[in-house]
Parts: sequence; structure tokens; C-alpha cells
Amino acid sequence: MSHYYSQEPNVPLKTKMIEVFIRGERFKFITASGVFSFGKLDRGTELLVNNMILEKNWRVLDLGCGYGVIGIVASRFVDYVVMTDINKRAVSIAKKNLKINNVKNAEVRWGNLYEPVKGEMFHSIITNPPVHAGKDVLREIVINAPHYLYDEGVLQIVIRTNQGAKYIKGLMEENFKEVKEIAKGSGFRVYAGIA
Repeated sequence: MSHYYSQEPNVPLKTKMIEVFIRGERFKFITASGVFSFGKLDRGTELLVNNMILEKNWRVLDLGCGYGVIGIVASRFVDYVVMTDINKRAVSIAKKNLKINNVKNAEVRWGNLYEPVKGEMFHSIITNPPVHAGKDVLREIVINAPHYLYDEGVLQIVIRTNQGAKYIKGLMEENFKEVKEIAKGSGFRVYAGIA
């Protein structure tokens, strides 16, 4: 069984172009087999991108970027975006999507969780985490986020209401000064934790 959070998906490569309208802008994305949400924009990511908090001068980390929706949408509203993923196919597709959407203020790096951004700081870390990778991965994302966030920086995370929302919110409350629910719908919740 291949998972989209493994380094090398072992499913044959198929691609499908999708077009979406988000936050008043039109985007095109190549989606790929072996990369999360093939052929469509998943509802959790859609809820997150429509509600994420973004400021003009921010430097943002899209953690586990997949084919790049969060980072590419954010790039229209912030100063700079770093996108990372452990899945090599996702990294390659996300790089193509940067070109297709004419994004100049973002880059994609390969690696596990925070490894590709060691020693760097961000105003916000935004993620639709790989819930099926297990609680340890979710825990690592949340408890390590403050080390990569400026003071008052924000971790923004979307999670299924019935698949770990309570767990994530609890973890965030232990590791952040303040936690807010900024959106909910379609069986998902979006939380923002202030560092």
C-alpha cells in the first residue's frame, strides 16, 4: 500500500489538471496519483485556504505541501512561501504548479517535516497534516512548530472533526499561548495557535 506521505509513491504516475477559484483568484493545478487529493481540491484544504490568516509582509511555511495548493494560494497574499514535502513526486508536481501559476515568491524543498527549514523562522506555518501517518507525526508538527515561529507567529491547521480534532486542539493548547477555531464546515475544523 502506497501512502502519499512516503518518499517514493509506488503507484504509476497519472496526472490530472484542475482549475479552482479561491479567495477571488483563479488557480490551475496539476494533481498526481500518489499525491494527496488526486484529481480534486479536498474539502479540508479548501476550508483552510479560504480562511487562513495571511499578512502582506509574512514569510510562510506550507508544511507537507502536496501538489502545492496552500503555498501557492498564500503566495498571492504574503511576502514569501517555503513549501516542503517528504513525497518526491509531490515536490516535483508542486514545482510545476509554481510555474503554471506564475509564482515567483515561493520555493519547494524536499524533506521530512521541519528538516528542510532547520534554523529558519516563519510568521505562519500552515498545514493540512497527513492524519493517516499517525499521532506521532501530528504531535511532532504541533509541538515543534513554536521553534520555527516568530513571537506571535501562527500555526494554522485543518483537521477532521471526528479524526483527531480534539487531540490536536489539546496539543495546541499545551504548546501555544492562545488557540482559536477560525473555521468549521464539511466535517473539518481549522485551528490557529498563537506562539
